[in-house]
Amino acid sequence: MQPKKFVLYLKLLLTAAFWGGTFIAGKVVVKNVGPFSASFLRFAQAAVCLFLVTWKVEGKFPVIKPAQIIAVFLLGATGVFTYNIFFFKGLKIIEASRASIIIATCPIFIAILSSFLFKEKLNLIKIIGIIISVTGAVIVISRGNLIEIVNGGLGRGELYIFFCVLSWTAYSLIGKSLMTDYSPLVLVSFASAIGAAALFPPAYFEGMMSALSHYSVTDWLCIFYLAIFGTVIGFVWYYEGIKKIGPVKAGLFINFVPIWGVTLAFLILAEPVTLSLLIGTVLVVSGVYLTNKTPTEITRNE
Repeated sequence: MQPKKFVLYLKLLLTAAFWGGTFIAGKVVVKNVGPFSASFLRFAQAAVCLFLVTWKVEGKFPVIKPAQIIAVFLLGATGVFTYNIFFFKGLKIIEASRASIIIATCPIFIAILSSFLFKEKLNLIKIIGIIISVTGAVIVISRGNLIEIVNGGLGRGELYIFFCVLSWTAYSLIGKSLMTDYSPLVLVSFASAIGAAALFPPAYFEGMMSALSHYSVTDWLCIFYLAIFGTVIGFVWYYEGIKKIGPVKAGLFINFVPIWGVTLAFLILAEPVTLSLLIGTVLVVSGVYLTNKTPTEITRNE
């Protein structure tokens, strides 16, 4: 393997680790920081860094066309504002490992809705992948007791994280319609800025300004990690991978996110790896892989 390609693959693997680590950082920070405050501080930092990266890569700040302002605003509203509120609210209640597996089903819902909205075909392999992944998610959510879901035993924490999935699905589909005119870097920069601006008022009324001096060093380190590693570096490296080896191969590394999430939650937070969590992880990762596998993929040595 060429040294440059090895470095790229290492970056993608680290990106998956960074994104898996966001669940651990989020779980730690919600102990002392409110969900609105944590979300605002994360994306206020991220927006500044992303605009600097955009300026370096694009050479300018692209102007959003008037007809697309509402769509760009919705990116910030879904992918940043609602996603992160539900993210932190959910992590306050349930384990980081379980949250990482539930959110790993995002590609499944994106594939299903894309088939309706963009007429993308779902072949047999994709359909099987969807069924397998959803089954895995149900096992994780119900902790292996499927009757609990039937009886309405779904908790608030699981519902919050499921709303994360819906928020990210909406963000992805809206972004897909805009990517013909703007790069992903430009879109995520504007989404971060819009989301941060929308998060400031509720964060202020949550008491963020008076609480800033009371945040611990650990709280600030976790917020910094979420902003820089979980958002800026992860995003830039992931789209570098898409640019150089294509979305299919780069996307395969995202399957490692829930694996990293479960592993890091076990090592850092001492969360137990139960049989239902282990089975659910395998099924979700396998299902997502099948759903994103293209029929024309050719295996070859690099």
